[in-house]
Amino acid sequence: MNNIVSLKWLLARLYETDLVIVDCRFQLGKPDFGREAYEASHIAGAVYLDLEKDLSAPIDEHGGRHPLPDITDLTIALSKVGISNETRVVAYDDQGGAYASRLWWLMKYLGHEQVFVLDEGFTSWQNAGFPVNAEQKTLVPARYLATVQHNMLIEMDEVKEKLGAEHITLIDSRDGARYRGEVEPLDRIAGHIPGAINRLWSEGKGEDGKWKNADEQAARFEDLPKDQETIVYCGSGVTACPNVLVLQEAGFTKVRLYAGSWSDWISYEGNPIEVGEE
Repeated sequence: MNNIVSLKWLLARLYETDLVIVDCRFQLGKPDFGREAYEASHIAGAVYLDLEKDLSAPIDEHGGRHPLPDITDLTIALSKVGISNETRVVAYDDQGGAYASRLWWLMKYLGHEQVFVLDEGFTSWQNAGFPVNAEQKTLVPARYLATVQHNMLIEMDEVKEKLGAEHITLIDSRDGARYRGEVEPLDRIAGHIPGAINRLWSEGKGEDGKWKNADEQAARFEDLPKDQETIVYCGSGVTACPNVLVLQEAGFTKVRLYAGSWSDWISYEGNPIEVGEE
């Protein structure tokens, strides 16, 4: 696996000076949950970055519920916690990898190569008896310079232009009931973008809580052409990130994130929607 590291891999490198571990725990509807969980106990030496304060911009008319952060703001946040362009970064959460994958994607978008998601999560690390504490790491600021990979991102207008095209695959990462428009607990309109297929993000992990290996990920997407442009979205651009990660593990080479996702799509009056199965 190129983007995922095991608990034992991290344990063996825990105190290496060029490594920064980032706690990304978060819970929708409870904005202080992640910070409080971090302050109570975290992987030894970890720093904390918050989904809504650090890894998203403020909500606006468009851009969805978790707009991408301003590049300058993001590089400042990374620099403050000691991340430079040479740093190896390992992100973790306790929510199936959704929020850790958001940081992974953002750093890849900035041009960072040495960024990984921890297999399993904090509870597994703690249950294994590996080092945890509540100590706040002394932060030594670094300097981070972005080299933005624009091809990783796609905006609403381009998604709309490509609807119905034969040369793209559009993947909705939400659960099936939301995709089909049967329920919508978070957004004001239910349904999906026309032409999208449904691949639930959490199916990238096995019953044991570990990420499926590259061959198993490839089997999940075996009906899709690997060399075709693949656009991934979810509700707000967070849980699409695990699907982007595993598509890369499966050998897909042209994967792009529609970061605004469904909550951005429905913010534009007149954008078409579909319900039911495609």
